Amino acid sequence: MPYPAFSIVIPAYNESGRIPATLRSVLECIHAHNWNAEVIVVDDGSRDATAELVRAIAREAPEVRLIQNPGNRGKGYSVRNGVLQALGEVVMFTDADLSAPMEEAEGLFAAIADGADIAIGSRWLERKRQTIRQPLYRQFFGRCFNAVTRMIMGLNFADTQCGFKAFTRKAAQTVFQLQTIERWGFDPEILFIGIKRGYRIDEVPVSWAHDERTRMSYLKDGVRMLEDIAIVRWNALLGRYSREVERIHRPRLAK
Repeated sequence: MPYPAFSIVIPAYNESGRIPATLRSVLECIHAHNWNAEVIVVDDGSRDATAELVRAIAREAPEVRLIQNPGNRGKGYSVRNGVLQALGEVVMFTDADLSAPMEEAEGLFAAIADGADIAIGSRWLERKRQTIRQPLYRQFFGRCFNAVTRMIMGLNFADTQCGFKAFTRKAAQTVFQLQTIERWGFDPEILFIGIKRGYRIDEVPVSWAHDERTRMSYLKDGVRMLEDIAIVRWNALLGRYSREVERIHRPRLAK
């Protein structure tokens, strides 16, 4: 039995209201495109029926597997936990709300096939592809944060925060072993690490629709993310992103 070509990691916290529909959409896309793919749902200590629902779907869909965090650790921890346990040659993560439709992964996979080590979805390269836009205050804070990351971290991307990114297996293993930020501010860190390690990062325009059920608070979480930027710069000064990383060996698959 071959390893999957693609691994799709979905972090989930109290997502019982939408995880069944999300997994149906992802599985339909996988089957329609004939992708050899696995789907990893990382349950971040949910207090609802998220884990039970994923297990029920996995019994009918062998592509799906569940990983559970040791309690509620944050989105960054969840993505890292899923990515480092992924089996695919290309590893991506997407949000549980599928704000970027799963079909948009084709663009990320194409960029990887064309030589990119990391492909990141962007809501801002082609704004007309935003089918449901964020409220103006969210757009304002998002663009301000992006400007700060450009200035302080040298991340010259139109959109660092879009939760739709793909990596070659080698890049994923390196970047996520070095990641230290466990909550919302992990996106700029993994891009910063990618640049530090000399990886080619392509930005890919994606269709995107804002979901009002997002749990991110731009006021509270925005302050934390500024603190995270300071941590990333400090880590860089200490050389923490330059150390050697382990090669993660995949388990043997049953024939």
